[in-house]
Amino acid sequence: MGMIAELTHRCPLQCSYCSNPLQLDAPRDELSTEDWYSVIDQAAALGILQIHFSGGEPMARRDLPPLVARASAAGLYTNIITSGVLLTDAAMATLLDAGIDHIQLSFQDATIEHGDRFGGYRGGHDKKLAAARRIREAGLPLTANFVIHKQNIERIEAMIALGEALQAERIEVAHTQYYGWALLNRNALLPTREQLAHVNEVVEAARARLNGRIAIDYVVPDYYAARPKACMGGWGNRFINVSPSGKALPCHAAETLPGFTFPSVRDASLEEIWTSSDVFNRFRGTDWMPDVCRTCDRREIDWGGCRCQALALAGDAALTDPACHRAPHHDLMAQAVQLAELADSSELIPRRLQQDRI
Repeated sequence: MGMIAELTHRCPLQCSYCSNPLQLDAPRDELSTEDWYSVIDQAAALGILQIHFSGGEPMARRDLPPLVARASAAGLYTNIITSGVLLTDAAMATLLDAGIDHIQLSFQDATIEHGDRFGGYRGGHDKKLAAARRIREAGLPLTANFVIHKQNIERIEAMIALGEALQAERIEVAHTQYYGWALLNRNALLPTREQLAHVNEVVEAARARLNGRIAIDYVVPDYYAARPKACMGGWGNRFINVSPSGKALPCHAAETLPGFTFPSVRDASLEEIWTSSDVFNRFRGTDWMPDVCRTCDRREIDWGGCRCQALALAGDAALTDPACHRAPHHDLMAQAVQLAELADSSELIPRRLQQDRI
């Protein structure tokens, strides 16, 4: 259904909950404009309907407008997932000329003080508010993304109110997903059960109040789940992710999995990668599943859950996702929650690009 085009890992923000890999792609290794043109054309020919330009910060690539134009001309629905801090009047105009269809704007909090703190970018929150106004004035649909965690969760009502004030058509309330850099900060970010219960109540009340006006997507943390999520709609089922250096992945966190040689769009076509590569077939369907998954009536609903999470917590990507209450390693979730509570730490390690030697 969709392709996530991670144009670059460069980003002006320093979010402690970044779920990109620990080892980021250097700018010198990024696909060229012509490379991306080829990938976009292949995506359209393969039947992909949507392209989501992501990063890092996709607007750090100066060729973003022509890439949007290429995708639009190929008949793809175009979306940009951005921090908004680079979305000036001039940038907005070029994107409109290119035919952009939708913009998702990320927020770290509801206030200047906390937004700039968690984003690590002074003046960033004000730039985001200005970007939101530009998006709506241009007549584009706006999705406001709020990533929540232990240290900002008490302002969930204010975040939803901000999304409403900005006239967003969709608000995404997403708990931090603990991959990549975010896993390093898990103890300082993982909310308590009481905090989670509060957010659940607030979101349900907001959904009822805003029904028909604003859609609210809600992503809960797997650490409190009884059943796993269908990661990316199932491994190799609905999405293909292309990294800045051209690696084709079933999801953006898949590079954490050992024993894989990820195919590159520099060396193989998207069609060949999607249909024939070991990477996309390894956990596709149900034949690979352990017995507890293969005999479950939800096996074609959650598709076994998240392979990256199975590796990160249970040590083997082929095991049942520990988020499932039937998983042999489900107790690891409770242990992680308890560890986060006992740690009682609010110290965050911000993600700075120099830490990744880029």
